[in-house]
Amino acid sequence: MAYTTEQIAQNLKAAREAKGLSQRALAKMADVPQSHISRIENGAVDLRLSSLIEIGRALDLEVTLVPRRTLPAVQSIVRSSMPPQSTDAVTAALKEYQKLQKTLNLALQESPAIKEIAQLQRQVRDLQRLKIPLPELDVIRDANKTVLAFKNHTKGLEDIRKVLANFQKLRNAAVHALPGAERVMPAYSLVDGDHD
Repeated sequence: MAYTTEQIAQNLKAAREAKGLSQRALAKMADVPQSHISRIENGAVDLRLSSLIEIGRALDLEVTLVPRRTLPAVQSIVRSSMPPQSTDAVTAALKEYQKLQKTLNLALQESPAIKEIAQLQRQVRDLQRLKIPLPELDVIRDANKTVLAFKNHTKGLEDIRKVLANFQKLRNAAVHALPGAERVMPAYSLVDGDHD
């Protein structure tokens, strides 16, 4: 699943859960089969625009195209309208990060030559500082399981690389979601009308 589609699926799931809706209830409201909603949320199917519009409207969301240069402002408005995370949720996230850090430390001691473990450890540290949104807790838990399985020789390096790629996506998304993270144009770039 593409990164943007993955983010949309996660946002839909978070919106459904925030409204206290089951997949079945949302399916009835959006006139979409429950199995399709499940596949969308799990990244097992490409999301069609018609399905996205119906599901979004059932969740009081709208699909809108905005000019790219205004996207940071739109994202900032959306973030400011979201309720703050509860202290319980923040505490749960910190505990999951601590578990993952401990597992990574053990894996790094056993396999110091595996650069992906060290890279993953850096990504986790960065994400801890950025305080990623709650829907990512499952990603942290799954990563811990994967690293433990690697440490116990039941999963291979390819699984670690997948976890690392997921964490790099999370970090990039978190960084781009920060206020003031809009794209800065380099000084040497030509802007329309600046050249003769």
